[in-house]
Amino acid sequence: MMLLIRSPWNLCRDSRVLGSLFISTRPVIRFSPHIDSLYLRISRSGDPNISMACLLDQWVEEGRPVKRSELHKIIKQLRKYRRFSHALQVSEWMSNEMNNQLPTADIAIQLDLKSKVHGLDEAERYFSSIPETSKVSKVYCALLNCYAEHGYVEKAEAIMQKIQQCSSISVLTYNVMLSLYCRLGKYEELETLMEEMKEKRICDRYSYSIRLNAYAKTLDIEGMEKFLLQMEANGAAVDWHTYALPAKAYIKAGLSEKALQMLKRSEHLINESSRTRRIAYETLLNMYAAIGNKQEVYRVCSMCKNLGRSRNSVYVSMIGSLLKLDDIDGAERILEEWESDNTCSDMRIPNMLIGAYCKKGLLDKAEALISRYLKLGMKPEGTTWAHFANGYKEQNDMEKALEMVKKAIMADRPVSRLNPFTLSACIKHLKEKGDSEYAGDLINLCRQRGIITVGTYDRLFDYIQNDNPDAIMEQHFLLDRKYQPPDDEREDT
Repeated sequence: MMLLIRSPWNLCRDSRVLGSLFISTRPVIRFSPHIDSLYLRISRSGDPNISMACLLDQWVEEGRPVKRSELHKIIKQLRKYRRFSHALQVSEWMSNEMNNQLPTADIAIQLDLKSKVHGLDEAERYFSSIPETSKVSKVYCALLNCYAEHGYVEKAEAIMQKIQQCSSISVLTYNVMLSLYCRLGKYEELETLMEEMKEKRICDRYSYSIRLNAYAKTLDIEGMEKFLLQMEANGAAVDWHTYALPAKAYIKAGLSEKALQMLKRSEHLINESSRTRRIAYETLLNMYAAIGNKQEVYRVCSMCKNLGRSRNSVYVSMIGSLLKLDDIDGAERILEEWESDNTCSDMRIPNMLIGAYCKKGLLDKAEALISRYLKLGMKPEGTTWAHFANGYKEQNDMEKALEMVKKAIMADRPVSRLNPFTLSACIKHLKEKGDSEYAGDLINLCRQRGIITVGTYDRLFDYIQNDNPDAIMEQHFLLDRKYQPPDDEREDT
């Protein structure tokens, strides 16, 4: 089905904006520069400030058709890479061009995206606007998932009853509720629901995995082992992930030998022809690194090379695992392999080495690496500059640290969170220089971009305005739930 455009493309007239939209900065491109497609244009436009509606309108202004199937593919990929705002813009553009007559599957996706981008209130408003004839089981399931993601148990349970009125409840719906109960630690409710599913004979391997994960989360090792034995005795479907979950629990409990046994059993069940093989290898890498088994990490790294052209996520896992083992030399060798195999830029990968260098005070190596990538045309992200800010702060070079904090905030892909100790040190540095106004502007900008919480914002302003040193004591920031190490620095599995 083709979509006909009624409104002119009038949102992006500045040629400089067009240049930033459509010129690739990738250091290596394997395909012809003359190849162009709507998918490529959108996939390359990672800046959250770029309007997808603008880009889609411009595409049609060029006289090119847009297929609904192509938009579905684009939305799917954007969701996969967590570009939810852009995915929603594409979905809404499609909705507008089809006079809001979306199929129920598209309505369900848009409902989910509105919840992720604008919050639950907006999702509920959208659900209320949906015609009653379109409020089928699939749409109710999407709303159920929204409530589950936001932790609203009572609303989720009410929606389950609505779904039951529409049709019989699917195993997917049950699994959403199981996941919600597991995440919120409502294990009695989880057990009751699981028994109900067993009676109806609708449990699948995901249901069993969720129950197994509940034991693992609470480190109920005895309960987990008994449940696993029951699964095996009852002939429940098991795969590599079934044994990866107990391995994770054993690792957290400090039972490395038992974890190793489970990882071996998990590895034995990896289907060499399955699409999940890559994910399985990535999981094994992280877990072998977590128990400090360098030999197994290198063995799985060699297996990853048999995947053909490795995806960037594989390189992330390989380098991350070696860095957990403090093997920087090995991580550098993997980076070199990635550079020779690279088909698209992904700053996550060099960021990992940059983060490791900055942690160890090897700022000369970090500077040399980023300088090389800048010459290749790669564009650093906010996380890149945040690593440098932390490194300079540790060396007490506060002018450079402040410069890096500004870059981290103002990058096209700004950092999602800053180390509050680095930020507070920069604010303290500015105050001591007598530049409290600049410090206040910096804090305001951080808050506007969602980089710091209201609590951190209030404490930093209290320090600036009232000269209250207690406001920036470290224990306050340790309680700040907004702050976690960046994704490429996390130590969990």
